[in-house]
Amino acid sequence: MEVHQRIDGFRASLDERRAAGVAVGFVPTMGYLHDGHGSLIGRAAADCGAVAVSIFVNPLQFAANEDLASYPRDLESDLALCERMGATHVLVPSVDEMYPQPVLTTVSVAEVSMRMEGAVRPTHFAGVATVVAKLFSIVGPCRAFFGEKDFQQLAVVRRMASDLSMPVEVVGCATVREPDGLAMSSRNVYLDATERQVALVLHRALDAGVAAVVAGAADAGSVRAVMDEVFATEPSAMVDYAEVVDAATLAPLEALIPGTEIRLIVAAKVGAPRLLDNAGVVVPAR
Repeated sequence: MEVHQRIDGFRASLDERRAAGVAVGFVPTMGYLHDGHGSLIGRAAADCGAVAVSIFVNPLQFAANEDLASYPRDLESDLALCERMGATHVLVPSVDEMYPQPVLTTVSVAEVSMRMEGAVRPTHFAGVATVVAKLFSIVGPCRAFFGEKDFQQLAVVRRMASDLSMPVEVVGCATVREPDGLAMSSRNVYLDATERQVALVLHRALDAGVAAVVAGAADAGSVRAVMDEVFATEPSAMVDYAEVVDAATLAPLEALIPGTEIRLIVAAKVGAPRLLDNAGVVVPAR
């Protein structure tokens, strides 16, 4: 496994593999890797002959009051997981390597980035889209693997790649969960034992919302109400939103039309971290 700190060497090595006819898979990360990241790397290794991973805590996607300085880091463990899961190339750049001069060019994806996380964190998705666009440029033509846990982020990246005709196939992969249902996240490390149990309310709320859809709920408002009832059982979980949206456009829904694929998306602050989760369901025939 090659570990690169410089962009030029990383890019050149991947270009060499592609020139030899090897398909490149790419998994962008902010490090502190867990089994969810491992599943993405493993999927890339199963599909592609070369597997590139980036480990970079991107300052552009953190607001001034967010946890950039304290974001968890463990490079030694990260590299061990990358090698174990089949990565062939890892980029670990410094901030100066990624941004050698003040960033004057940013990427903004309208509409899909404006609601939910975009409303709570107004600068976040421009930071995400900008760094992912830069990483796609560095890696070159590839299949890029993203987890569905951050479903809005996945939608933003997909739309960006499509709108800008990037030579990248964006592949969404199912959320990896702990045995009790909690979605794996690097920020789970911030939870103490009590908060860890409270955090399960996100998954319970989604399960209840999906059950309401399957049982024949006719409108999104009634599904949101069901999720809100579950959240009310854990008042220490500070809910930012519990939304019912179209799975493709992320547009908020009112009527639930049979055959429509929808996503239930929730976010809540539990102790220090904000946690995100979501679930997909197809509205059944009535």
